[in-house]
Amino acid sequence: MKAESKLWQKVKKNTPNIIWTRVESWASFGFPDLVGYTEKRGFFTVELKVTKSKKLTFSPHQIAFHVKHPTDTFILAATQAPGSSKLYEYFLVPGSEIRELAACGLAGPPSREPVTLSELERLLLVTLRP
Repeated sequence: MKAESKLWQKVKKNTPNIIWTRVESWASFGFPDLVGYTEKRGFFTVELKVTKSKKLTFSPHQIAFHVKHPTDTFILAATQAPGSSKLYEYFLVPGSEIRELAACGLAGPPSREPVTLSELERLLLVTLRP
């Protein structure tokens, strides 16, 4: 199973109150991997990225999508934890920061701290506009 597929399974398992649709990459270039929905918050998207370093790569289409849609879009990055080949750290970043992520990776602002998968659902729902 590919790394992004494994991440998708973890997201689905740890966010039982969000209805998810996984979008196939061939459907539309640059469109995020996941569309989430809750009755209270409506729709939002999540781009999944898995990396062995703090560097993230995005296609020009992915960057264009997030620049054009800066709200209710997120990037969930999983990176190998320092000193471990099996443990991952997770970072949830607003899509509006895609240009900075493309340029600096996850080594950006010091406020960018890893999140736990158990926090993911709460963070997605709190971060969204009411």
